[in-house]
Amino acid sequence: MQKPNDLNQSRIVLRQDSTLIAVIEMSLSSWLVAGIVPSVERQPLKKLAVDESALLKLLNRWREEAEKAGRRIERITVAFEAGRDGFWLARWLRARGIEAHVIHASSVAVSREHRRAKTDRLDTELLKRAFLGWLRGERDHCKMVAIPTSKDEDAKRPNRERESLVGEQTRIVNRMKATLIRLGIRGFNPKLKKAAGRLEDLRTPAELHRDMERWRLVSDQIRQIEEARLERMEQAPGDGPHAMVRLIARVIGVGIETADMLVHEVLSRKLRDRRAVARYAGLTGAPDESGSKRREKGLAKAGNARVRGGMIQLAWRFLLFQKDSALAQWYRTRTEGGRNRKTIIVALARKLLIALWRLVTTGEVPAGVVLRAA
Repeated sequence: MQKPNDLNQSRIVLRQDSTLIAVIEMSLSSWLVAGIVPSVERQPLKKLAVDESALLKLLNRWREEAEKAGRRIERITVAFEAGRDGFWLARWLRARGIEAHVIHASSVAVSREHRRAKTDRLDTELLKRAFLGWLRGERDHCKMVAIPTSKDEDAKRPNRERESLVGEQTRIVNRMKATLIRLGIRGFNPKLKKAAGRLEDLRTPAELHRDMERWRLVSDQIRQIEEARLERMEQAPGDGPHAMVRLIARVIGVGIETADMLVHEVLSRKLRDRRAVARYAGLTGAPDESGSKRREKGLAKAGNARVRGGMIQLAWRFLLFQKDSALAQWYRTRTEGGRNRKTIIVALARKLLIALWRLVTTGEVPAGVVLRAA
């Protein structure tokens, strides 16, 4: 995530006499656009159909109103919350010379009243206040989401699609096993290649045959995704993300699927330091301190859930395959007697993620970690 202090302050400093500001409350059927136009006393509010061209015409019309009032607009900046629409609109606006930002929805403070009014009109006012504070360079008004390129987004899709298909495959297999047990059939493995042929010799319902066909289809799609990824890596082995995947996959205990997920979800991003890496994965704590009370509420879980779950699984696997590494020795020292294993494994996952980040950014191999041959 971008923070105001990390960017060029001359770009952030808000000159309200030459900056046109707009925020968009987006829904599936319409957009509500609120603006702050220099030298125009009213703060315009316009409801539009979901149409980027109409939005551009509206911004240009507001620019003309400001120029008629004697103000030359040098900068148009637009913001909206991250949601179902993704980042296509931000990229579209930037391609047309408009400064676009995507606000992290959970970073905007809201009223804690038990029952508060919530309408699109009130939400745009809330977004305007938060966005103005961020433009002035004030910290913690809101956080901005890094806008990926279309190429970066496309690179994430195969791994996420495969994860979804693997879950569907597991559900199908479990359903088939439950059907077989209901019929009193045991010792039958529906995942075997010859399982479909063996079904012909059994008195089974039609639903089992349909599940078998569905399982074959999902398995074929998973295999196609894996083959396409390997083909892309072979065609461009020196490409940035592909080189990272190859490097991380050299660590014994890290498979190609885990390496691909980590690179495209977190390691290929431009993160400031190790703290930013841990925060993005949601592997940092959530302290609760007030007066003399000091306690830890556990994981913040505010980051990428896919990375967090994958790293905790990798941490357990790392202990098996890298027993002589410094990280594994640190874990065993902290968990002598079998206590706090689940708590310390999260700390190990955080340290391991930072170590892998350093490996792909600086080439520093974690102490004691064994690598496969290149």
